[in-house]
Formats: sequence, C-alpha cells, structure tokens
Amino acid sequence: MFPRPRALSLIALLALTGCDDETPRVKPKDHAEGLYVKGTAEYLQGHFDAALASFEAMKQLAPDDPRLPAARGEVYLSMGRLTEAAAEFEAALKLEPKRSTNWSRLGFIQAQLGQVAEAQSSLRKALALFPQDFNALESLGDLYLKKGEHDAAVRHFTLAAGAAPSPEQKSALVIRALDVLTEQRRHAEVLTVAQKAVDDGIHTAEVLSALGDGLVHAGNLPEAANAYRDAASRAPRDPTLWELVGEIQTKLDKPGDAISAYKESLRVRDRAIVHVALARLYLGLKDKSAAKEELEAALGSASGQDMRELRELADLLVTMERKPDALRILAGLSAEADQAKDAELHVTTARLAQELKDKGILQAACARATAADATLKKCP
Repeated sequence: MFPRPRALSLIALLALTGCDDETPRVKPKDHAEGLYVKGTAEYLQGHFDAALASFEAMKQLAPDDPRLPAARGEVYLSMGRLTEAAAEFEAALKLEPKRSTNWSRLGFIQAQLGQVAEAQSSLRKALALFPQDFNALESLGDLYLKKGEHDAAVRHFTLAAGAAPSPEQKSALVIRALDVLTEQRRHAEVLTVAQKAVDDGIHTAEVLSALGDGLVHAGNLPEAANAYRDAASRAPRDPTLWELVGEIQTKLDKPGDAISAYKESLRVRDRAIVHVALARLYLGLKDKSAAKEELEAALGSASGQDMRELRELADLLVTMERKPDALRILAGLSAEADQAKDAELHVTTARLAQELKDKGILQAACARATAADATLKKCP
C-alpha cells in the first residue's frame, strides 16, 4: 500500500495546474509533493501509465524521496510486471530497510516468481519488524500450503486473521484456514477454529456456515441449524442456507420447522429441489393435496440443468405414481454425455423402463450401464 501522503499546501495544488507571472513561485518540494499525490490518485483509479508518468516527473524534483520506489513498485505489481516491481521494492529497501511493508511486498512478489527461499526470508524480515503484518502472514501461509505443510499454513492463516484490520479480511483468512482443514477432512479442527472465530466476533455468513458444517460432522444438529440460520440472516440472497436448515429440521423430525425453513428458501429463490423437499414433507403429513401442489411447482421451476434436482424430481414422480414422467427425465439424464460413467443412474433408468415395458430405453440404459461398469453382471 502507498504511505499516507502529507497534506498539500495551496501552493502545491496550484503547481499541478500551472502558473503565470502573478502566481507565487512554487517550491520544488511542494511541486514534488503534489505530483506524488497526483500519482497516488491515478494509481487508485487504475490509471497506471499516468501514475508512472507522475512519479517519473516527481523523481526529477525529488530523486531521493524514499517513497518513490515503493510507489512505483505498487504500480508495477498491479500491472503484473513482477520483475520490475521486485526491483523497485529492492531499491525501496536500500532507502528504508526497516519499513516492514517493503519486505512484505518483496516477499509476496518473490513467492509469485517462484523464489521460495528468498520469499520466506523477506516475509520473516517483515514480521520481525512488524509481527502484525497480516499480508506477510498470509503470504507465508501460502508458501507453507504449496509445500504441503498444512499445520503451518493453518497457523499462519489464523494469525493473519487475528491481525487483519477489517471483519471481511478476518473472515476471508479464517475461511482459508478452514478450507485447508476441510480438504484434510479434519472436521473436529474445523469446528474448533470456526467456533473460536465466531466467539471472537467474526459473524460473517461464510464463517457461520463453516461452523454449521463442523457441527453437522460432530452430530450436533440443533446447533448446526442455529448456525445455518444465523448465516442465512447475513446472506439474504443465498437460498441454500435455509435449505440446509430445512434438511436438518427434517432429520430432527420437526416438519413444521422444516416447512418454514424451506419456505424461507423459496422466498429467496424459487427452486425445484426445495419444492420436492416440501412435497415429501407433506406426503409424510398425509397431505396429498399440498404434495401435489409442490410437485407441480417443482415441475414448473425445474431448470433442466441441475442433475441433482432432476434426479430428486424423478424420484418424487415415481413416489407419486407418475412413473412415465419420471422415466422421461431419467432417460434424458442417462443419455447425457457427462453422465456416461454413472452406472447407478443407468441401472435405475433400466429398471423403471422394464417396469413400464419400454424396450428401447431399457436396452439403451443397459448398454450404458455395462459400459460404465465392466463388473456389472446383470441389468437391470
């Protein structure tokens, strides 16, 4: 990041707009300061070439200003010109060797260039000067992750989260740690890290959702439902969080609460998969009329692109004695190229085709089933 510019005097501002014979003579120092602020503003607006031009003009007036190489380094970094950015931060360090940000930026760039040992050295120097440099901590975490040192990666992402200034940054870094643990199937640790983050005041939808996941794996479904509900309140455009609440309440044999949750999901977005879940709940409550309404709503809102949605819909159609409609859906899915290896789908299709005496679909589905699974001895 650029250092905070010093306040400009009125004379420095006038220096940016030119002068005439009646304008007081502008001091080079003030003119240089004006060019620095101008270059900073251009950089923040994404006008990188203009920013470099302003900094070059500043260099003619104040060649020894220690902010210049770091400022140019930031611009080159944003332009993806990593080698030039590294050279600028190395120059900045010769002028300000105790400025932690310069070491942090250099380490980040070295990591992008594949210079792992150099990057680790630079980042550790940044942290020695400023242990709360969350950018340096995250960059070290990245390096450890690439080396397969998962514990060290998690530790550094967690430390970075603790040092980050904003709730959004804290959340993103906690999620990075949680992602590593999730990929390693370390679900107990996911729960521990997510719970601590929430206890520390990080209440974003992402962290609360991760807490819900951890609670599910721990078998604590009531608390998981609460976590997903809290997450849903912070992500009003995400229908899946309410869907998760509905699924949990269904497992807890609380159909009323499940129906309420599913309806909240539908308020966010009308989706066939949720109508299917509601239909099943109504069937369990012996309310066939409501179940039929939900089935029709599911058929009307099905996207035709979601494989899980279509298979759930086909299964519901079978349950509700609309097997020909179910077979049409399954036959279409079975014929999809990206479902070629799904032997279970093909066998299910074949069984329903056999029941309905559709020889054409039966033969095609069996052929796909045996192609997908060479060990299959009988179809259907």
